[in-house]
Amino acid sequence: MKFLFSLLSSLTQNSGNVSHKRVFTRFCLILIAEVALFSVLFHFIMQYEGREYSWITGVYWTFTVMTTLGFGDITFFSDPGKAFSIVVLLAGIVFFLILLPFTFIQHFYIPWMERQKKEMVPRSLPAGTSGHVLIVGSNPIALSLADTLARYGMQAIILCGDMQRALQLIGEGYHAALGEHDDKETYIKLRAEKAASMVVMDSDVRSANIVFSAHEAAPNLSIIAGVEKLEARDILRMAGCSRCFHFYSLLGEALARRVIHPTQRVSPLGHFGRLIVAEAPVMRTPLAGKTLISSNIRQVAGVSVVGVWERGVFSLPGPETAFGHSTVLMVAGTEEQTKAFNRMLSSTEEEAAEQPPTIIIGGGRVGLAVARSLLRRGIPAVIVDRKENVRAGSIPVVCGEASDQTVMERAGIRATPSIIVTTHDDDANIYLTIYCRRLRPDAQIISRASLDRNINGLHMAGADLVLSLSSLVGSTVVNLLSPNRVLMLNERLSVFRYTIHGSLAGTSLRSSGIRNQTRCSVLAVYCADGSSHINPPADYVLRMSDTMYLIGDNHSQKLFRDRYGIDSEDTKKDTHKTPQWSKVSPSEKED
Repeated sequence: MKFLFSLLSSLTQNSGNVSHKRVFTRFCLILIAEVALFSVLFHFIMQYEGREYSWITGVYWTFTVMTTLGFGDITFFSDPGKAFSIVVLLAGIVFFLILLPFTFIQHFYIPWMERQKKEMVPRSLPAGTSGHVLIVGSNPIALSLADTLARYGMQAIILCGDMQRALQLIGEGYHAALGEHDDKETYIKLRAEKAASMVVMDSDVRSANIVFSAHEAAPNLSIIAGVEKLEARDILRMAGCSRCFHFYSLLGEALARRVIHPTQRVSPLGHFGRLIVAEAPVMRTPLAGKTLISSNIRQVAGVSVVGVWERGVFSLPGPETAFGHSTVLMVAGTEEQTKAFNRMLSSTEEEAAEQPPTIIIGGGRVGLAVARSLLRRGIPAVIVDRKENVRAGSIPVVCGEASDQTVMERAGIRATPSIIVTTHDDDANIYLTIYCRRLRPDAQIISRASLDRNINGLHMAGADLVLSLSSLVGSTVVNLLSPNRVLMLNERLSVFRYTIHGSLAGTSLRSSGIRNQTRCSVLAVYCADGSSHINPPADYVLRMSDTMYLIGDNHSQKLFRDRYGIDSEDTKKDTHKTPQWSKVSPSEKED
């Protein structure tokens, strides 16, 4: 009842309620007429019984009977009077207990609630809003992107064309706005001209119209689009996209880079000036079974092991950290040091020529991208798919269910060094990973995950490496928006920048406690005089305004930022210019 005045005001003032007002008014008139009729008949029957009451008493009696209160202070003695009472009682049950609540809810309360919900979903942003990222699309990958942007301090606004979907997203904690995707006014209200960028995650056909509408409202807006078909990239570029990505190809090539090649064990992930960050699986290398101190990696190759992946769990290594067959090393060093480390792990060309084909489960967009990338690297491959019309070019295809042992043996599972699971169904990927691990306990298994929440499940199923499509999208966008502030390497690991100030100035790396207290590792320090220190020693003294680049997972970054704060985009505006991080991605050449 505390909303009664709001309800009445909404009913009487809102011009959009014409039809609801008409129905509700008609019902009230019928109800009033019925009460008046019963009140008049009450007097006639009372006169028949020889009694007389006032007109207000007749109305009072009618209401008490119709609402089933029935005080019993006024009753009929005759049979016609009692029959009339029954009629009034039944009419009251129908009108007051059934029709009145239904009519009130259907034509009064529900429209009011719908208007209240619409007011909860913003259609525009405040005048001072700037630097935000507009995301067109609300699929799981778009939501994962919004989460990733929020983790790095960027405001993401998800544009929805459906009010119910927008309300659902707001209820889940996202910033959502309601508007038509192809309406220029939508982007004006969402201050597209002040946005850092817009990311379009829709179908190729709709994306072209979205890009045109957004550019009409904000001609200088940077627009990033994900395309479903490779040929759509040129069309969206002509529509006004700044960057177009075929994320399925990017994911396929990222999966292919993780395949163990006898002569190319080290895979560069990103570089900053002279510093290169790379990863190297320990499986089938001389490092398997050794510890960090006994491997002599730093002494032989010069690179530093800055992190260790063990089935999806990232940790900083200590001298006694053991390297198992599923361990993946994260190393940092110069180009020469990285090449020396690769020679330390690699086999001969003769051994590479004898390598059996890699099995690719799934001949979809990701699977074919993996096959093309392996072909360019000179790694033989075979595709297993249930469809017969897979267009794989010169790459052999085995038709059948991957869960059929006979099919997998025809594909060569008994001898293959690597298996890549690429289907778009995470449930199927987990099932097939368990199956392949049972058949080949010693093989390298790499799996695709559509959603981040299934990464741990795939690792538990036996995958040595898991790459997520949603994380790939997030890392691509974040790296474009903050090229010199953060380099997102994968779904959990990033390199980020911090400018020395406050208590860190004048302390050495050892005494600063960065590694022990935040679990982050310092990769490089760029000084104000232009000099750089790759893998600085523990006794290196940090100086005011030096730029430090660190590596850590999501939890480590949170610990660091809680302790030292976030390095903002304009921190370096009035100081020296540092080199930019760039992520290694062969597809960017094609893009």
